[in-house]
Amino acid sequence: MSAELISILVLVVVFVIATTRSINMGALAFAAAYGVGELVADFDADKIFAGFPGDLFVVLVGVTYLFAIARANGTTDWLVHASIRLVRGRVVLIPWVMFVLTGALTAIGAVSPAAVAIVAPIALSFAARYQISPLLMGAMVVHGAQGGGFSPISIYGTIVNGIVEREKLPGNEIALFLASLIVNLVIAAVVFVLFGGLKLRNDESVTETVSVSASSSAPSSASSSASSSASSAVSTSSSTGTGADAKGAPEDRSEEAEDDTTRLNPARMATLAALVALVVAVLAFDLDAGLTSITLAVLLSTCWPEDSRNAVTQIAWPTVLLICGVLTYVGVLDEMGTIDWAGEGVSDIGVPLLSAVLLCYIGALVSAFASSVGIMGALIPLAVPFLAQGEIGAVGMVAALAVSATVVDVSPFSTNGALVLAAAPGVDRERFFRQLMMYGGIVVAVVPAVVWLALVVPGWG
Repeated sequence: MSAELISILVLVVVFVIATTRSINMGALAFAAAYGVGELVADFDADKIFAGFPGDLFVVLVGVTYLFAIARANGTTDWLVHASIRLVRGRVVLIPWVMFVLTGALTAIGAVSPAAVAIVAPIALSFAARYQISPLLMGAMVVHGAQGGGFSPISIYGTIVNGIVEREKLPGNEIALFLASLIVNLVIAAVVFVLFGGLKLRNDESVTETVSVSASSSAPSSASSSASSSASSAVSTSSSTGTGADAKGAPEDRSEEAEDDTTRLNPARMATLAALVALVVAVLAFDLDAGLTSITLAVLLSTCWPEDSRNAVTQIAWPTVLLICGVLTYVGVLDEMGTIDWAGEGVSDIGVPLLSAVLLCYIGALVSAFASSVGIMGALIPLAVPFLAQGEIGAVGMVAALAVSATVVDVSPFSTNGALVLAAAPGVDRERFFRQLMMYGGIVVAVVPAVVWLALVVPGWG
């Protein structure tokens, strides 16, 4: 049995154990990286750790640290209320506002993870407060980022178009951009319908539910929140013996909380300035999102230590372990040549259309755990031999590979999916992780075949 095949089988075992035994998959992946690297590939520790995603580690820690402070001092609550005022109470529009915002950021040149790092914590804080599915909101943010990700001036767009030019293939920048935008827009619309977006049309009902359940930290539904609040009111009435006073007190507290969350104080103004500084630093000066976030968080902690005393403990450490462990193992696979081995095996099949769909699936599957840009850089050159035969249109094939390799970034093992998982407040992270993993699996299974049928089979370009 070849070393490459052994490494793939070990990855399957890691998934099975983590799913059936509730063990952190990242810890398992670190052990697998050590075992396969030492025993199968004869790697030393330095080579095993070469795949450790240090930049992603810093991004996850920095962004969750900064937004933990923003949650502690009430800045995210203020942003939620500002968003409601912006759309005049139309809660149904908020997921689409987040989709358009991340799409606009990536279209004008933001790296996709940077755009998601900026928008996801705000979007998911809004989702938690207004009982919107975190999977819906997270998917809208990620698909928005990927929808704008292939504009001619975007990072992804310039990279793919540069690869196409280097390989002397015919290209079409607008077709590539529109293919990604349309696919992600359609997926976002489907997710919006399936995960409760249409139920948000009754804005007044949603707003009332939120005010009733403001004291509930993680309500499961509008009815359960109302029941919980009612029980609380009855309990208070019984203990005080004065129904009118008990009834009036929660209303006063609610009004006081409402006033508090809609008012800007010095800590919140400084936090908003920090968030703006993060956007400017990342987009205008191309600074690292993680290091910038940590620096800003430290400055806020120094000025307002009482608000940020527990922020470090709120960093999503289990998520950091999970993502870094899995990506370290994927790095070992890359060092061993497993990814190239799989891609070359597909390209040698000899049936261009079959090779094309298999390359799309390999791009989607591997990109769910690794760098989308890296996968595109590897797979597009692998497609050159059968593209040169003229049986498959190069424009359609390149667009299909690009979409397949990026649309799966909703996976919790990709940078964008990991940011969504880490940014979601008040959720059962293990359950949310499994939801993201299942959703990512569905995207991996369905989208490559759809884009192959739509872009490759007709022979575009």
